[in-house]
Amino acid sequence: MKKSLLALAIAATVAVPASASTAISGGIWLNHQQTTEDTGAEGSEREATTLGVANSEALILYIDHKQEESDWQLSAEWRTGPGSFSDSANNPTGDTSGFHKLWVGYNFSEDRKLVIGKSAVPFGFATINFWPGDMALGGYADQMDVGVKFSDKQDAISYDLAWYVSDDFGATSTDTMDDNGHWGSSSTYRKVNTAVANVGYDLSASSTVGFSYQQGELQDLTPTSKDTDSTFGGHNAWDVWYTGTYGNLGVMAQVMGTQRDGLDKIAAGADEVKTLRQALTLSYATGPFNYYVEYTAASTDTKGNKASDMVGIAPGVSYNYGPGWIYAEYLTQTNYLDTNGDVADTANASNDESKFSALYLTVDYYF
Repeated sequence: MKKSLLALAIAATVAVPASASTAISGGIWLNHQQTTEDTGAEGSEREATTLGVANSEALILYIDHKQEESDWQLSAEWRTGPGSFSDSANNPTGDTSGFHKLWVGYNFSEDRKLVIGKSAVPFGFATINFWPGDMALGGYADQMDVGVKFSDKQDAISYDLAWYVSDDFGATSTDTMDDNGHWGSSSTYRKVNTAVANVGYDLSASSTVGFSYQQGELQDLTPTSKDTDSTFGGHNAWDVWYTGTYGNLGVMAQVMGTQRDGLDKIAAGADEVKTLRQALTLSYATGPFNYYVEYTAASTDTKGNKASDMVGIAPGVSYNYGPGWIYAEYLTQTNYLDTNGDVADTANASNDESKFSALYLTVDYYF
């Protein structure tokens, strides 16, 4: 659920005065889903009789502005519709509309840049599929938070330093638009005051190894809290990652450790919630086609959590037909990540695995 590919979709430019360059464009996407297995739900049985369900339609507006003879620029993306990947119960608008990104940037040079607003958190990498999403990387892969980010590159070393006040606009939103449901809720807690550092080293012109780290606080949003600005506990995570391209073959791999402390203070979870996660993406691009398979897994190290590992596998193919992409993807997954970013199962006495499988056919169009 993202995608970085959307940055390529800015295609329409309007006439403006000579002092500025403005690009305004739009897009739509919609999805057809055929659920084949869903533990404890009736969706798979219902969809089997109807050949699936068409859903998650969205309209997207892109605005990019660069002031000529100036180093300032603006970038914004507004989404609306059921497929906006926004959680109306935990976002600042109360519906399925919102800013996926909204930032003002200053370019010191071609590689050195300062960004203020809602932008991508420089931590590891996100999956490349469209609909199966981040799977076992949930909460830490496709993050869009509000704060300040500085990026630079010196020879073979690139780095990012960032400080995020919160994960979204508003006083209680826990919505990051693409990667939701893993950072509390508007009635429990959210992450705030998060520092992030990311460094990458180019092993060659087509391969990079890196390390990311983030640490911050949690904010109490419970209805009984007298001080809505109160913070408690904390969170931290590290990530060792690698990306490489070998001809038509692409490889991405990462290992991640996560921890949240003090959730027991607001009765939202354990005193210490810890997971270890891994991800491997293999892709092969030829002409307008990109074939890929993504594997992610997460194990819990939280005291008292007896859930077995979460494992998600998503093979897929995308086709660039000109004004957009067509995707065919299949997700099969055991267990899932809950609102605390911990592994969860069916929660019955025997800790049976929660299973989910679905086929996704998606099309988008940009104008």
